[in-house]
Amino acid sequence: MKTILITGASSGIGRAAAVHFQKQGWNVVATMRTPELETELNRLDNVLVTKLDVVEQATIQSAIQEGKERFGRIDVLLNNAGYAAIGAFEAATESQIARQFDVNVMGVFRTTQAILPHFRSNKTGTIINISSIGGRVAFPLLTLYHASKWAIEGFSESLFYELAEHNIQVKVIEPGNVATNFTGRSLDVIVDGSLEAYKDYSERILQKQMESFRTAVSRPEVIAEAIFEAANDPSNRLRYVVGEDARFLMKVRSEMSDEQFMAMIEENFR
Repeated sequence: MKTILITGASSGIGRAAAVHFQKQGWNVVATMRTPELETELNRLDNVLVTKLDVVEQATIQSAIQEGKERFGRIDVLLNNAGYAAIGAFEAATESQIARQFDVNVMGVFRTTQAILPHFRSNKTGTIINISSIGGRVAFPLLTLYHASKWAIEGFSESLFYELAEHNIQVKVIEPGNVATNFTGRSLDVIVDGSLEAYKDYSERILQKQMESFRTAVSRPEVIAEAIFEAANDPSNRLRYVVGEDARFLMKVRSEMSDEQFMAMIEENFR
């Protein structure tokens, strides 16, 4: 029986993945920042709920060790934990910029480095990184989020090569809009009341962004199914675009020049 370790399993995609893999007969190490608040996943057979905060190295090492002790080995790491900062870049504080990258990028780096010795020892393993269609295209007011997801795309593609000789796979999931709490606790709105230059633009674009988050959305269970497909795919496929909106955007992007595509995005946000 295989084992997957999931970061950010308390809600959204991570939670759906934990449930889906468990139903498919996998062992699941469902990690989250506050496992003491979990009341459902810890009732499922073959699920270990434990603490892992991607910004705290000690919790990463502890969760991996607990998973190995409980299930013997870990076969797949799902780097899912993350959030988005939204707002004018000039208004962002240094701490907001640092936090976006500490969670979305450095968090992935930390968990990946921590699991690699185990995977190399096993001579096999799979790392699945949750990116976004926002790792391939960009929209206004999401500079920090896009920068973090584009970083994950480049990191994953380069890592793919260097881990291949160790029989360790790297996979990237690129969802479009997902019906999760993204606009709630997973969204940090950047506001600087003293910066008037972007006020009207930000208010208009932010409203349209919020509306777009609620359209053409995929259920988190659909993303979980794509993650399960990737975890069981022995091929060298790297990217998995998930959701009708994501597939549409990638198709349109491939058919347009930068200027044409960016003009289309600008028009949509007017």
